[in-house]
Order: sequence, then C-alpha cells, then structure tokens
Amino acid sequence: MEKLSEHYTENVAWFNETLGVGRSVDIVSRDYLIGGRRARLWVVDGYGKDATLERMGAFWLSLTPADMANLREMQAFIDRFITFSETNVSFDREKIVTDVLLGKTLLLVEGLPGAALMDAKEYPARSVGEPLDGKVLRGSHDGFIEAVVPNMALLRRRIRDPHLTMEGHKVGLRSRTDAVLCYLDDKVDRELLEEVRRKLDSIDVNSLTMAQESVAEAIRPKQWYNPFPKVRYTERPDSAAASIMEGSIILMVDNSPSVMILPTTFFDFTQEANEFYFPPLVGSYLRLLRIIVFLISLLITPMWYLMVSEPGRLPSWLEFLSSPEPASLGLLWQLLVVEFLVDVLKLASLNTPDSLSNSFSMLGALILGDFAVQAGWLGPEVLVYMAFVSVASFAQPSYEMGYAFKLLRVALLLVTAAFDVWGFVLGITGILVLLATTKPVVGKGYLYPLIPFNGKTLRRLLLREPISRDNT
Repeated sequence: MEKLSEHYTENVAWFNETLGVGRSVDIVSRDYLIGGRRARLWVVDGYGKDATLERMGAFWLSLTPADMANLREMQAFIDRFITFSETNVSFDREKIVTDVLLGKTLLLVEGLPGAALMDAKEYPARSVGEPLDGKVLRGSHDGFIEAVVPNMALLRRRIRDPHLTMEGHKVGLRSRTDAVLCYLDDKVDRELLEEVRRKLDSIDVNSLTMAQESVAEAIRPKQWYNPFPKVRYTERPDSAAASIMEGSIILMVDNSPSVMILPTTFFDFTQEANEFYFPPLVGSYLRLLRIIVFLISLLITPMWYLMVSEPGRLPSWLEFLSSPEPASLGLLWQLLVVEFLVDVLKLASLNTPDSLSNSFSMLGALILGDFAVQAGWLGPEVLVYMAFVSVASFAQPSYEMGYAFKLLRVALLLVTAAFDVWGFVLGITGILVLLATTKPVVGKGYLYPLIPFNGKTLRRLLLREPISRDNT
C-alpha cells in the first residue's frame, strides 16, 4: 500500500498526474480556499451530481479561518463540514484513484492528513423498463438495467428483510468492475457461498469486456465441447427475488442488465415467470407443454429423416410421412441448409432497423418459402418441420439452452445419416452421457434433483405448485 504524502503539494501533483488532469477531458479538478487553507477537488465528469457538489462547495467557501482553527484530521472536517452521508477517509493512493474512477469525489485539504472520498455519484443509465427477455402477460413489468446500484434497489424493494445481504467485490485487474453477490444470510448454503466467493476472487483477467459473460467464462468448468449452459440468467427482478428466497445466490455485474442465478441445474430451465402469474393448473400445463415441445424439437428432424430414409420403415397409418417431394438437394442437405438459413435470418434480424423489420420478415419468408419450393431447391415437408422447430425454440426462455439443443439436433441428424438406426441410438446415448457429465459452476450436480434424487424438489420443478409458506 502506497500511502499519501505528508505534504499537500506533493499529493496534489501526484493525483493530477495519475488521474490525468489536463490529459483526459473528463477528469474535472477544482481548487478551493476553505477557511484560509488550500484545498483541491477531483471528480469524473458525468458521475458527480452537479447540484450536490455546488451546494457543498458554496458552504466550504463560506468557512472562516476560525472554523478551521482546531481541525487536525480529515475525519474531523468530514464530521463538521461535509453533509453528504456516504463519505469516508482513505490514506491509500491506489485505492483512492480506483474510487475516483468508480465515481467518487476526492477532496484534499492542506494540513489535514487523509483524503475525503464522497460517494456523490450518479451513473448514466437508462430508465427501468420491461426487459425484452422474459416478458409476462401479467405481473410486474420492470427490469434490471446496466447500473448495479438501481438493480440492488429493485431487489430491496421486493425483499425487505435485514438478512438480505449485498456483498460487493471488485473484478478485473484494470477495469475494477463492481460485482455484487445477493443472498439471504440465514438461508444460503454457506459452503456454496464460500465456493462462489473463492471463484469470484480468483478471476485473473484485466477487464470484464462482456460483463456477466466474462465472469461466467472465467468461473465455469472448462468444457468447451459441452454446449449446455452452466449459468442461468434473468433480467426480471421478481424472478431473481424468488430465487434468493429459495436460498440461491444472485451475481450482479455492473454494465449488464442480466443477473446470474447460482447454483444452476438442467431442470431450472424448465421454469418461466409467466407460469407463476397464472393459477397452478394453468401454470403446470404451460410448463409441461414447453418441456414436451422442446424435447420434440430436438428429435423431430432426426427421427423423420430416419423414418423416410428407407421405404417400408413406417406403419401404414404413417405412410403419408414417408414420401417427401423430390428436390434438387438431398433430404439431409435440405435439413442442414434450412437450419443454417434460419440462423442467418436470426442474425440478420438483429441488425435490421425497426422501420425495415416487417419488410425483412416478408422478404425472408418469400425466399425461404414459396420461391425455394417453386425453384425445386427444397421440399415443402422440410419447411414444415423446420418451421415447427424454429417456433418451438422460442418456447424455451433461455437462448443458451435453445442453441445447445440446436447443436445437438444437428449432431444427432448427422450421426443418424451416417449410421442409420444405430447412429440414432448412439446419438441419443451420447446426449445423455454429455448431460450427465456436465459440470455446474457450483452446486450438487447439473442433473439435481434427479441425480442425486430428491423427489419433492423434482416435483416442484416439473409442476407449478400452489404458493408455499416461503412465497416463492
């Protein structure tokens, strides 16, 4: 730790040089004469609240030498003349610089050892609105934003319990990004919490360029070949609050509107917020429907290809499935091309201006639909099955799980085309093995509560139960 100098002018020169006064246009510095003593203030432009700093500066300029006569420590100056509540004294130069770059206001006063750090910041942020991810028909329509402080307030608004703990961490050797662990200290699993802390504190990166994704990649097990998501995200404060009430840990990262829910298991992805804003029977129906449709989306194209690849494989009542119309491309290539084109359309839609989105949708439908069939490139049956698969993928609220199933579906299709029935069986077995060997970030296992088995918890994940005492 490099401490402040005992000489005011040396400290001023060091902070001017380190913070980049005159070099960076967003570093604002101002000299004061407070009660006959020299003083200097530093703040990042865009962080400091102008009205608050103006009011405090006017008050300091009104002080007389008699008001400052008996002051020997910066803490005494803070106690008497700084009205802002979030103020502390620091002697560590590096920590002071980090705090200033995080948005705090630095004040040095001649003859008073120590630096006053005032947390009079206001981060630039968009207003709280409904998240694009996880919309509901009923229920709250607020969502997390890119600033971590308002996100903490959204959770506090829902859980007014003194046991709710917001544990702050700094991640990134150069970015020093704020990361906050949120949990109920009387309900959280202490061993799990300690493991999350250890993983978070051991992150050795310069910056979190991709916010929560950078954190996830730094702490999750190194299984690059495994597409299953190890972390569940949400932009909904009500979903995050419910997870906290159940004993989970929420990890918030500054500059990201998504929060991470830990621990995460495969069965957690069967749930969605909409189910809990309907009666239990309707919620259970929606959940089971989503699970069934999503499993069908994984198997439908490989199974259809397997059934129609050889004549006479289907029973008579399913013969209508066994005669796809002839096309220029082989059936396998048709399925792979449409899988590829659907993803191209998704990527293109992300970069399409809103004013052109309707035109783009119509153009894409014409090219992939009627024109492709008339030109003889694709068969209509292929488009029907792939349209179902595309619609079914949106029934899963997790984009990461959706793409995991897509990659597995393509792999299953390829191995089925290569080895026929045995390839299909081998592919299904491989998916089950991959699922069973998936390592979670923390927790009892990726297939919990199936492995290890916990019937009560598994039932709660597969069926929407009535409200419980825990109200989650």
